[in-house]
Amino acid sequence: MGAAFKETKLPADAPKSHRALAWVDDRFPLSKLWNDQWGRYYAPKNFNIWYLFGSLAMLILVMQIVTGIFLTMHYKPDANLAFGSVEYIMREVPWGWLVRYMHSTGASAFFIVVYLHMTRGLLYGSYRKPRELIWLFGFAIFLCLMAEAFFGYLLPWGQMSYWGAQVIVNLFSAIPFIGQDLSLWIRGDYVVSDATLNRFFAFHVIAIPLVLLGLVAAHLIALHEVGSNNPDGIEVKDNLGPDGHGVDAIPSHPYYTTKDLFGVSMFLLIFSSIVFFAPEMGGYFLEYNNFLPADSLKTPPHIAPTWYFTPFYSVLRATTSDFMWVVMAGLAAYVVFIWLRSRLSFKTKATVTVIAILAEIGMLPQVLDAKFWGVVLFGSAVVILALLPWLDHSPAKSIRYRPSWHKTVYAVFFLAFLTLGYLGTQLPTPTYTLVAQACTLLYFSFFLLMPWWSTMGRFKPVPTRVTFTPH
Repeated sequence: MGAAFKETKLPADAPKSHRALAWVDDRFPLSKLWNDQWGRYYAPKNFNIWYLFGSLAMLILVMQIVTGIFLTMHYKPDANLAFGSVEYIMREVPWGWLVRYMHSTGASAFFIVVYLHMTRGLLYGSYRKPRELIWLFGFAIFLCLMAEAFFGYLLPWGQMSYWGAQVIVNLFSAIPFIGQDLSLWIRGDYVVSDATLNRFFAFHVIAIPLVLLGLVAAHLIALHEVGSNNPDGIEVKDNLGPDGHGVDAIPSHPYYTTKDLFGVSMFLLIFSSIVFFAPEMGGYFLEYNNFLPADSLKTPPHIAPTWYFTPFYSVLRATTSDFMWVVMAGLAAYVVFIWLRSRLSFKTKATVTVIAILAEIGMLPQVLDAKFWGVVLFGSAVVILALLPWLDHSPAKSIRYRPSWHKTVYAVFFLAFLTLGYLGTQLPTPTYTLVAQACTLLYFSFFLLMPWWSTMGRFKPVPTRVTFTPH
């Protein structure tokens, strides 16, 4: 038999609010959830501005859901009505223009904040043991955001929406054997049509958000189970005080609640300035071609995805037939490097070699064309981020205690990524293609060579306590 129900006893003069909370807590662990996840969650006391972006991502997620609900009240997922319904929202629905601009600006803001959040993890080694699962949940969230943005991109049914979706869906046709059928299944028709719009709408509004919310919950639960990292990369749980909490940890509430509120205020100031004064952001947040209704008979002179996809899109465009010979040479050199410098077992090295030989054969022009390998590199550029916990072998988690030249390596990587992002928005001239190919090599070299360069150099001694200067 189950335990007998016990009701919390409060003094007779207890406020009604306390009585109501006690009544709820007896039936649902509301206070326990609040205390475990934030109220009495202890975090390192040396957080800096980089640690604002997780909270901002949560704020934007809520804002996107709320504005999305209001947009769906007036949006018509019909190829003949979709563009007109967006114009109706902008011109006729009271404050509809504000809701639409908040949602479109929020999409770009979401990716800016998430990219900065991932940058912080990269700089301070937040993906290292014991936080590998937190990183994997975060990577899954990133994939869901990309899917959510892709499915939502078609919904305005403008010129760039239509042709951008056409280009991205056609990428799947490069997959051998199943590519054509897969593209047909995604579109629901032989071309991007009303069937495509309906299924993209269903995924954007229902399916992906449900998965995204589950992953966010898992991400936070995993984070609060092992504890937060900090700029020094020190485990504060290794040095506990008499109260059972880390001597270098403080309660999140109210100390980080107040800092987060300040960060939210600054974010909303910038966000509002963009919404009210520059919602298109020069065509980067809202492309000018998307203010024209979709026309299957008129292709825009330059088709490019939204800016947050362009780094990976540049990798796709950089993969030409000539570039494949460079990739083949690089892969062969990497296998030789593994045999000479890696401590992997003979069996593992042999397996890697066999896979590399098969890939080299597949890269020959007579076997698989460059378009297929462009899609492979496009996907690999994203997936390789998930492998960071097992690629970084550095003795120090934080960049603060790594050799100074490591900062140069990170700077080159970030510069290559930003350059790829810019080039993805431009027409693919021969010069731009060559620069994109060089940046692609730098991007993959950063990860593939990380097991070696991350251990090289003279490391600074890592302190036993966090470094903190009160202010």
